[in-house]
Amino acid sequence: MKAVVLAGGFGTRIKPLTYSLPKPMLPLAGKPILEHVVDVLKNHGITDLIFLLYFQPEVIKNYFGDGSAFGVKISYTIPLEDYGTAGAVKFGSEHLKGDEPFLITSGDLLTDVDLGTLIDFHKNRGAMVTIGLTSVTDPLQFGIVITDNDGRVVKFLEKPGWGEVFSDSVNAGIYVMDPAVFDFIPGKQPFDFSHDLFPRLLSDGKPIFGFSLRGYWRDVGDATSYLQANMDILAGRVGVRGSGKRLDIVGKDIWLGNNVDIAPDVELQGTVIIGEGVKIRGKAQIRDSIIGDRSVVLKNSKIINSILWNDTYIDENSNIEGSVICSNVKIGKEVHIEPGVVVSENCSIDNGAVIKEGVKIWPSKEVESGAIVSSNVIWGERWRRSLFEESKVTGLSNFELTPEFAAKLGAAFASFLPRGSSVLMGRDTYRAPRMIKRAFVAGVLSAGVNVKDLKAIPIPILRYKLQTFGEVGGVYFRYSIENPEVTEILFYDSNGFETSVSFEKSFERIFQREDFRRVSEGAVGRISDLSGIVDFYREGFINAIKRESIKEKKFRIVVDFSFGSSSEYFSSILSELGCEVISLNAYAVEHGNGVDADRALELLSKIVKATDARAGFWLDPWAERLYLVDEAGRIYKDMDSLFLLFHLILKAENSGVIAFPLFVPSHVEKAARENGFSIKRTKNSVRTLSESVRDRDVKVVCFPDGRFIFTEFQIAYDGMFALAKTLELMARLDVKLSEVSKGIPQVNFLHTTVPCAWESKGVVMRKASQEALGKNATFLDGVKISFNGSWILIFPDQYRSIVHLYTEAKSEKEASLLISEYKEKIENWVKG
Repeated sequence: MKAVVLAGGFGTRIKPLTYSLPKPMLPLAGKPILEHVVDVLKNHGITDLIFLLYFQPEVIKNYFGDGSAFGVKISYTIPLEDYGTAGAVKFGSEHLKGDEPFLITSGDLLTDVDLGTLIDFHKNRGAMVTIGLTSVTDPLQFGIVITDNDGRVVKFLEKPGWGEVFSDSVNAGIYVMDPAVFDFIPGKQPFDFSHDLFPRLLSDGKPIFGFSLRGYWRDVGDATSYLQANMDILAGRVGVRGSGKRLDIVGKDIWLGNNVDIAPDVELQGTVIIGEGVKIRGKAQIRDSIIGDRSVVLKNSKIINSILWNDTYIDENSNIEGSVICSNVKIGKEVHIEPGVVVSENCSIDNGAVIKEGVKIWPSKEVESGAIVSSNVIWGERWRRSLFEESKVTGLSNFELTPEFAAKLGAAFASFLPRGSSVLMGRDTYRAPRMIKRAFVAGVLSAGVNVKDLKAIPIPILRYKLQTFGEVGGVYFRYSIENPEVTEILFYDSNGFETSVSFEKSFERIFQREDFRRVSEGAVGRISDLSGIVDFYREGFINAIKRESIKEKKFRIVVDFSFGSSSEYFSSILSELGCEVISLNAYAVEHGNGVDADRALELLSKIVKATDARAGFWLDPWAERLYLVDEAGRIYKDMDSLFLLFHLILKAENSGVIAFPLFVPSHVEKAARENGFSIKRTKNSVRTLSESVRDRDVKVVCFPDGRFIFTEFQIAYDGMFALAKTLELMARLDVKLSEVSKGIPQVNFLHTTVPCAWESKGVVMRKASQEALGKNATFLDGVKISFNGSWILIFPDQYRSIVHLYTEAKSEKEASLLISEYKEKIENWVKG
């Protein structure tokens, strides 16, 4: 008798295990499922096999060849299209000539049933088709077959409800058929056994029978079933044989491949199959698991009820339980993988990561150190614990942030917004952000939301427009100043604020569940341009500045536009203010190495001195951040730029509230009090600081990376307006920047970071709180402990595996000693 093996399915339900392998080639106990099928057929004397292939046929053909190495003869048929199960068999019927019945079986079943009794039953009943039946506990996911007392099929139920389940006998995917059946199967068109052929035979009164198979049977249909199939082999529930040779050890069932290297103090418990060339180091524990060829398990790691494919690497002190780890996966130290996890091939799980129960990680992904992964990782290449990092999504352009990812992201974003509403979108001039934006726009339109496209525009202009009516949000696409290969997608609400944490969490739920709103053709969103927005911004800008004061001074200034689009719009505003502008890098570029701010500032300093300019200004490519250079060429960036502009404001204005993050030196309180101002402290994030403008008393917001908000104009960080405001204050006071700088006292302020795994951050905060007991301490954001004129702030980073340490002291030496002391304490706390 010949057998037809159906091995062409896509394995969609079992992904990501089948990402690069056809499902019949998934390893069970070190051998492909299909090899186990071949073994069962051979054991029943069936050695003339026809493999019907479709998806990735070369993988199967390369492994089995002509079948001689496996004691059988194999012929191959590859249909030109997906003809369904019956249609594929009809396509390969040239191999089934004659009057003899033939057997059909699925190539992705694990079974040890007695095929001989099935064949005998078929012949004895004179059947055209005999369907192998098996009993299952949950028949709803299978087609139920109801037979009479003689075994003749009387009814089929596809996808029944529980009220229709009068039998637990389901189609086992194993059939015996006579060649006459081909008369009922049309050629070269989709035709299925269960949906098409069997109902036709039943309605035509043809002899179609069902036979209850005896033995083990499992449909390896999804990842859970795949893991259980392996566990059943290890437990001896199915009469198939895995790879390797069995050791003769009483009380243990250990199977070893060739050239294994296992330390003498390794614990092997239960049934363990270890492939060829495996290395297992001291005090590792392997229980009821399968370790694939050439894999490495280092000391003190535990592998329990799990399947490791070939070439996996498990570093020290990691725990894996009830999971499947595919080929070429590297797992770092102290990683914890909970039951039900699937890690597909070519992934890297860094030190200290936790993969929560049931998570599936698609191929070629990286999970960062200390990450806690609680939902499937399908898109992109890296898991960063959350999709957002303070109102933005970032990723390596065209690898992590792909067009597919961006379209999905856009659909998720728009699904959160009212149908028919509009959002603003802008970008910088680089090609990759423009590409990602276009894909994102497609996703937004698909959910019925309109897009007002500002094209290449500085961020402050987009956010200024959001402060008016008409749009429910805004999105901006730019390259990262830290790495131009990375694209950042920034999200803003209808008022121009960075999006809230609650919005981000809701967004992520929609994104991860792929619960996207889809609309009909007539409801798809529209793309439109927004004319006049630059004039609108310019008008508000000029009205908010005391331009006459600036005009009178006729400042000569040098401005580095950093190849950003602000050069196209801001130059004319500066001309309107009467400034003589020497422009640097005042043209847009589509790609490159980004901007080196330090190098640009050094050049800016030289040009300011060489041209006898009154001041120099560096704008980032998106016109949010501003650094300054005084007439003598001294550079002011980060905290220095904050202090300079702060003291300029104190000298020129009478009173007001200025907002700073908690870690800015307490010098600002003293200086503010002396000049009639007050200080509002916020948490340390840029987003929380910018939200302080909701307090109408706040006039200025300062973050020590060159970002400033002047609320008299708008509620967003705006480097262009900060530049003009600096000129206004200089003009009103008739001072040079160097003169303002001389009045700033020395501040002994230091900042450093300490590496800290995510799971240790709680320990650090608990220890820091204990450290603060009995001391003058505050807990607004982190733990800030004050001493006699000095303080230390311990602040875990929200997005990275580090803890920040900030300190201010009476002297530079004292600040250095204080930060060294607490750095050592935190390192000890982390070590435990």
